[in-house]
Amino acid sequence: MSISGGTDEAARSDSALTDAEVQRLREDFPILQTQVNGHPLAYLDSGATSQRPLAVLDAERDFASTLNAAVHRGAHTLAAEATEVFEDARATVARFVGADDGEIVWTSNATEALNLIAYSISNAASGRGGAAAERFRLREGDEIVTTEMEHHANLIPWQELAARTGATLRVIPLDDDGALRLDVAAEIIGPRTRLIAVTHVSNVLGVINPVSTVVSLAREVGALVVLDACQSAPHLPLDVRALDVDFAVLSGHKMLGPTGIGALYGRRELLEAMPPFLTGGSMITTVTTTEAEYLPPPQRFEAGTQRVSQAVALAAAIDYLTAVGMPRIAAHEAAFGRRLVDGLAAIDGVRVLGAGIDLPRVGLASFDVAGIHSHDVGQFLDDRGIAVRVGHHCAQPLHRRLGIISSTRASTYLYTTEAEVDAVIDGVQAAIDFFRRGA
Repeated sequence: MSISGGTDEAARSDSALTDAEVQRLREDFPILQTQVNGHPLAYLDSGATSQRPLAVLDAERDFASTLNAAVHRGAHTLAAEATEVFEDARATVARFVGADDGEIVWTSNATEALNLIAYSISNAASGRGGAAAERFRLREGDEIVTTEMEHHANLIPWQELAARTGATLRVIPLDDDGALRLDVAAEIIGPRTRLIAVTHVSNVLGVINPVSTVVSLAREVGALVVLDACQSAPHLPLDVRALDVDFAVLSGHKMLGPTGIGALYGRRELLEAMPPFLTGGSMITTVTTTEAEYLPPPQRFEAGTQRVSQAVALAAAIDYLTAVGMPRIAAHEAAFGRRLVDGLAAIDGVRVLGAGIDLPRVGLASFDVAGIHSHDVGQFLDDRGIAVRVGHHCAQPLHRRLGIISSTRASTYLYTTEAEVDAVIDGVQAAIDFFRRGA
């Protein structure tokens, strides 16, 4: 794959991307050449969904044009070739996160992946899966632990699992800045803890959580760890084995890929013991009118027609990110995250959520403007062609803990320029001046 202006030497470096390199990368993203409300688009909403380079758009179209066929089902040449490309895409995801091919399960998104884990555990609790699934069976008195900063997708499935099994859901609280209270976590996580679900990077605060500390607490009591990597996989080098987590989830549309595709990583021995979540075709070996036997993972968890062209496109996105270099993207993001936080926090009346947390961060900042609703701030910026996210970002408990209802979020990516970051900061100051004049 070719990337405009990319070099192997640059990809090996861990220095931040230069302005010239970012400008060359932007040529690969057609949508960044458009205008919004008479202004060049400044896309600062990659935390919600990222844009796609030509290599990704071409990969999905080329598959549909030349290889489209049902995978794992046909004996004809086209089906065999489609299956090979599909499984190559799985191998690409596995390499990207430091896993084996058989430890990657395709899902529609990270939300489905988290629900897959929760419902599989629920099925084990009802007796499915036999003796192998005994380790997953939750009973009254068992505890599931998550945190007060989670995206709803990493909270509600555990609420529902607790309701179905009689287990208790416990929540690690935050301090006044929004950081995890690890001292309290050490008290909450104990002999009854069976599973801990935590985000790697907060989609509101932008901070990189100390996952190793949470994993250490889990290992002391034999609990499983589920990592929400939706905001880390696009921006940081990710190695699930080095992190020592049991499960991790990611979503393609946040990392230059298409919508409708995500992935679940699970330790092989765990996936082999888990009962299926969705059932139907393509995940079975033998079926009678009264019972069925299931394939080993990952196919056990991939019932029905799969998201083949999307998987191929996600692999192309990962190839693109790898060619640019994840360490370089991380350095780029860290610099812009700090620039956003410092620039916004310097504005009178602006509160940057999590600004006081002394942890590394990605290129994301959420903020509250005193006396101005986040929707009004977002609309003002949109009038200038600046796209940001407004609302609670699917993290109502976190906003409630910080004493606000909603916030405005600016999030960067490898194609974001310094001028765009500064445009957000300047735009917020202009919004305050505008609304104060109208008050």
